Amino acid sequence: EDHFGGSQRATVLAAASGVACALATGNANAGLSGWYLSMYVHKEAWGRLGFFGFDLQDQCGATNVLSYQGDEG
Repeated sequence: EDHFGGSQRATVLAAASGVACALATGNANAGLSGWYLSMYVHKEAWGRLGFFGFDLQDQCGATNVLSYQGDEG
């Protein structure tokens, strides 16, 4: 916890939220949206405390939730 500064806790909570959303709706995209929503909420609530350089920038983005092959331009 001291080394990662809370990013592990945020990831575990987001994974639980994503799995719960996916199981509740039967939709994988809803689960991914649940993951990102949990990361956003966690970042807004706890992000001001600092993440020791791990500020979840690579995990706090919903740019690829409903896109089709977004990495290919």
